[in-house]
Amino acid sequence: MSDDDKLIDFASERGKRIHDLHEKRLNEVRQAFEQAMPLPKGKKKSKGKPKKR
Repeated sequence: MSDDDKLIDFASERGKRIHDLHEKRLNEVRQAFEQAMPLPKGKKKSKGKPKKR
């Protein structure tokens, strides 16, 4: 058979596709999480004793 160049390994192609689907889902969840609980930027707030007034 001279068509060996055109053969597709369906197992590896499916693996790539599944990986892309998981990567897409992971990015969606990560963005939703960052919107719900944004990461602190800049200086951290101290959780010490409150100042007496």
